[in-house]
Formats: sequence, structure tokens, C-alpha cells
Amino acid sequence: MPQYPKKELAKLIIASCIVNEIEHIVISPGSRNAPLIIGFNESEKCKTLSVVDERSAAFFALGIAQQTRKPVALLCTSGSALLNYYPAIAEAFYNNIPLVVISADRPAHLIDVGDGQTIRQENVFGNHILFSANLGGGNDRELIKKALQTAIDKKGPVHINVPFEDPLYEKIAAETIEDEVKKLKSGIVLPEKKSLLNETPLEVNALQKFADIWNASSKKMVLVGEHFPDELLQTQLEHLAKDPSVLVLIENTANVSHPKFINSIDKLIFPFAEDELAAFKPDILLTLGGMIVSKKIKEQLRNHKPKHHWHADAKRAYDTFHCLQHHFKVSPQLFFSQFFFLTKPKESNYQKFWLHKKEVRLQKHQEFISNCAFSDLKVFSKILPSIPNNSQLQLGNSSIIRYAQLFDINKSLRVFCNRGTSGIDGCTSTAIGAAFAVKENTLFITGDVSFFYDSNALWNSYIPNNFRIMVINNGGGGIFRFIPGPQQSGALDYFETPHHLTAEHLCKMYHFEYRTAKDEGELKEQLSDFYEESSLPKVLEIFTPRLENDNILKAYFNNLKV
Repeated sequence: MPQYPKKELAKLIIASCIVNEIEHIVISPGSRNAPLIIGFNESEKCKTLSVVDERSAAFFALGIAQQTRKPVALLCTSGSALLNYYPAIAEAFYNNIPLVVISADRPAHLIDVGDGQTIRQENVFGNHILFSANLGGGNDRELIKKALQTAIDKKGPVHINVPFEDPLYEKIAAETIEDEVKKLKSGIVLPEKKSLLNETPLEVNALQKFADIWNASSKKMVLVGEHFPDELLQTQLEHLAKDPSVLVLIENTANVSHPKFINSIDKLIFPFAEDELAAFKPDILLTLGGMIVSKKIKEQLRNHKPKHHWHADAKRAYDTFHCLQHHFKVSPQLFFSQFFFLTKPKESNYQKFWLHKKEVRLQKHQEFISNCAFSDLKVFSKILPSIPNNSQLQLGNSSIIRYAQLFDINKSLRVFCNRGTSGIDGCTSTAIGAAFAVKENTLFITGDVSFFYDSNALWNSYIPNNFRIMVINNGGGGIFRFIPGPQQSGALDYFETPHHLTAEHLCKMYHFEYRTAKDEGELKEQLSDFYEESSLPKVLEIFTPRLENDNILKAYFNNLKV
């Protein structure tokens, strides 16, 4: 018969996770968290996963939660182990990803008395957490319930801090956990599955005044940021595009597509003269989804503010362009399902004019790409079309996501990137977690600095064989040669982090198949069978010219102006 921990708090937490259907438990080793490790490991309801490095473990869990859209629990020992979760906690906070952090702690009388592996753990994530449950005060059952339901309902990170006294390894019979589960089930109301049917609709009379403004406006812009793939939203945006006064701008991470959408925003905007910038300004800006990658659209809409900026989202609205007037506190899908009944098309040349500009830019883009030298830009033009249909594409931050924004991406792909905080620190770990959570092939495209920074991500026993990584190695932080400032600072090496590292020995150590490409011919040859089935996951490291990439990219943008 299985044995469970004797600690009452451990039993209560494990039973609460089972009742709330928290399936994946990502554990980093330790001793103070032994009661929880023992209990979760014995439970048939939980899938326990062991990842040693806490920073990597947290991003790995984030990747699983990103794809399953369900909370994933993280479990660590006391002390600085907990602090290593913070980068992923911040990403989850800003990207609406549910994580449940469970940290073992010393009891209160051992804090700040010189005991080993001990820090002040209570409320340690205060600025970036939806709820903190500091247990041991008598109302533990309610605190745990509130924490778990907050993660589920509000889609974000919560923290449960659990003090344990020695001894830590005592066990009892399994029936006690089953009893606790029954007790909790009898007194818990599980959160409803979210759908349009149980969201609270908007007040029609209040919505009518916005519809009147909409119907009277001949220049309406809909800007879609990061969003999980959604067929209903795709259909609704296609319906919007039938209105000639509506221009839909999307990013690749929006996971929607249509010939009438502007999908490479920087490519369109970068060459604008001042009169074009003014003409591009909408009367109404309606924003949906999460973070926006394009710096150009941020500059444009901050400098040429629309008369009205509205945002539709059930949780939050960012005043990204410093002119937000109204937040519709419902999902975009529910908003459109009500709003469409009150709107009508408006005669306008707004959409047609800018779609024509899009085609002009695309022609210039194709002419330049076909003739440019081997570089980061050229590499993207080759690897993006090579990705098999229906794959998951995970993108690294910094220059990787920005290069990807310049190209059309196969509409069958699902595209993700850690844009909550836009950090490079856990991109590989997140991609591995996401690959673990889905059956589809997963490709992760990353830069060299990001890849080496998160190299402990490869220290993971759950990497599927259909996982692929492309490392674009330009010798260290190539984006700092393009943005203004670093080259004139006299300290470029501290921004750019030049190096001569390769992924070869990491691949050997972690059992990845390793390949390289240094020119267009080698790249074509490697891509020919890179995605084929294999007994090992694969890394393709593509070396590009460090001192030429920025000049080629600048020439690309200048060519768009001609």
C-alpha cells in the first residue's frame, strides 16, 4: 500500500491540488520539501516531473501551462531555491499563465537566527503575484483554497509558503489522503469551465454609444497582440476585415491570419514619411490580446494618438499608447459577439490604401531578400518556410522575435514567445515545457546568447525526440549593433557579449543530435531532413557574420523606402 507524508499541511496541499485537478507537479530536489515530494510522488492523480535547476524548472512549468492552459505546480526546498523562480513568476504574471508555487520553509522560530538554507520567504514575490498564502497560522485550508482558485480563475501565478518542522520523512497509510480529498470535495465548488455562455455580457445600452462612434468613423484600426490560437476570434476578425474602414494589424504571436491583415507591421511603417504617419493615424484604435512586439507601432500611436483607444480583455488593459479611454472587461470573442449586432460597414479608402502599401513593401522585401548576402535576415527567409505544417513554433526574444515579424509565417503554425517580460533568461526551458505538453512537432528558434544563458534547460529528462532547436549564432547579442547607442558608447563589448562558443559539446553532454551550417548551401542541405523522425532531439547551429548582420538589416529597411 502506498505511503503518504504524516505532515498535516502536506496532506492538505496534496489533496487540494488533486481536488482542483492540478495534474503536473514540477519538483526540484531538496530536503525541507520532502513531505510534499513523498506525497505527490505517491499520488496516481499527479504527474511528477523532476528538474534540478529551479530557474529552468519554473520556465519548464510555464511552458506546460502555456499549452495546457491549466495551472502547473512548482515545488522547491527552502532558501535561495525559491528566488530562482522569480523570472518565470514575472513572465507568468504579465502573460496570464497560471503557476502554483509551493515552497517549503523553516518554521518561524528558525527565521533570522542563523539557521542554514533560510531566508524571509513570506510574500517574497509581492509585486508579481496574484495571491500569497503563508501557512501555519490556523486558516490554512481557506488560504490554500483561495490560492488555487485564484490561479485557475485569474490565470496567473500564486505562492503557497509551507513551514515544516523536523522530522520530514515520516509516512502514514494512503487512506488519510483519500479522506482529505473526500472532505475537500464535499465543501468545494469547482470553478466553472470558462466559455462565452458563462461570461457576464456587456450592457447593451452602454455598448450602443461606442457602436455609434464606431459607425461614424472612417478610419478604424484593430491591433492584435499575443493571443492563444482561437477559431472564433479568427472568424470574427475575418468578418471585421469586410468593412473597408477597418484595418487589422496583427503580430505573428497573435495566431490569426488573413490576406487582408497587416502582419509585418514594422515592414509597413518603417519607411513612412511624416505625412504618411499622419494619414495612418486611426480615429479609433481597438486593441486585443497581450504584449505588442513592434516598437514602431508603439512609437507611431504614441506620437499620433487616435481619438479613441479601447481595449477588450476579461482581465486587464495596458495603456500602451498613453491614450486608453475604455476597457471592455470581457473576452474579445464575447465583445465582438455583442458588438457586431450594433455595427455597420462604413465607406472608406482606409483599408484599401494601406493594403496596397503592404503589397508594395512585400515586393521590395522579396527583391532584397533574393539578392542579399548570407546573414541573420537571409537565414530567416530560409528557415521559416521550411517548418512542417501544424508545428508549434517557439521563438526566442531579442532579435529573434523581431526578425520573425518581418516574414509571413505558415498559417498552420502555432506561434509563441515569452513576451510578458521579454526576457531571454528562460526561453529554451519554456520551449521544452511546451514541447513536452503537446504531440505536435516543436521548433524553437533562438539566438546564441539566449541559448547559452539558459543551457541548463537541456538538463531535462522530458525532452521529446521531435523537439528541434535552431541556434542562430552571430557571435553575441547582434541586436546591439542595430539599435542606436551601444556602438557610440565606447563599451560595445559589454552590450554585445562577444564570444566563440558553440553548442557542440552541450549537445554531446545532453544527447542531442548536433548539426551546423555556415552558408546558404549548407543550410539548405541541413534543412532537407532536419525535421525527419529521429531517436534524439536535434540542434542546428547556424553561424552568421557578426560584423555584417546589422549592415544588411539596415540596408533592408532603407531599401523599403525607395
